Amino acid sequence: MKKTTLVVMAAGIGSRFGGGIKQLEPVGPNGEIIMDYSIHDAMEAGFNKVVFIIRKDLEKDFREIIGNRIEKLIEVEYAFQELDNLPEGFRKPEGRTKPWGTGQAVLSCKGIVKEPFAVINADDYYGKEAFVRVHDYLVEDHEDTGKFDFCMAGFILGNTLSDNGAVTRGVCKVENGYLTDVVETGGIEKLPDGGAGVPGPDGKLVPIDAKGYVSMNMWGLTPDFLDEVEKGFKEFLQGLKPGDIKAEYLLPSIIGGLLKEGRATVKVLETHDRWFGVTYKEDKQSVVDSFKKLIADGVYKEKLFS
Repeated sequence: MKKTTLVVMAAGIGSRFGGGIKQLEPVGPNGEIIMDYSIHDAMEAGFNKVVFIIRKDLEKDFREIIGNRIEKLIEVEYAFQELDNLPEGFRKPEGRTKPWGTGQAVLSCKGIVKEPFAVINADDYYGKEAFVRVHDYLVEDHEDTGKFDFCMAGFILGNTLSDNGAVTRGVCKVENGYLTDVVETGGIEKLPDGGAGVPGPDGKLVPIDAKGYVSMNMWGLTPDFLDEVEKGFKEFLQGLKPGDIKAEYLLPSIIGGLLKEGRATVKVLETHDRWFGVTYKEDKQSVVDSFKKLIADGVYKEKLFS
């Protein structure tokens, strides 16, 4: 069996969640957190290693709440995303407190991840189907085209909206089952008719296609991609404007750049599962209720890993 790794990005503290560590909030009947369900689904799909990307100051709490427990079930390693973990010759700008983004998060795995891997957000519930489809793509034999050969779980936009405020999604353009572009789009809100809208020039919501694909940062990638991310991070830092303390180095932008250069293909693997997550504090009860329903429907056991 080919080795495959699940990389879980858990270094951020959710500011919109009210300053708490939303990734560690219990949502299951026995104190499970969203990551428990993701790891359960990944193991069931065939992944056999987990790498947690965290901040060093979260390590003690993280190990106590989930890490020590998961280590008994699957091989676990840690990577650390820190603001001052920069290439030689670069220094953190004065006043910078915002993380460098998902690109730097994944870069922190260089030297740790040496096999095909999936990347997910710690605070998103993706559903079982996406893990199966991404894992199966990673272990399949593909023709060598000389390009990076990636995949992405393609969620339906309408299945990824919050009832409690606007969200940011990677809105995808897809041709013949392959990604051609992904555009980070903020301010997407659920409309009263169940559709989706973004603010127009006058501030009013303009409808967009709620049935279109979006990226939820669930990518299937290859270890050679990490060299590209490392090279691109230096270019990103060199291009920062003086005084810019908020720019982020983001996975969709990196992958989108490779697509534009014709250096990568990204197979879009459609998934019909409904996303949910804790973007806002008000989302938590909805997530708790959603897991209760999944357990009642027999999707999960009440004791998840029993």
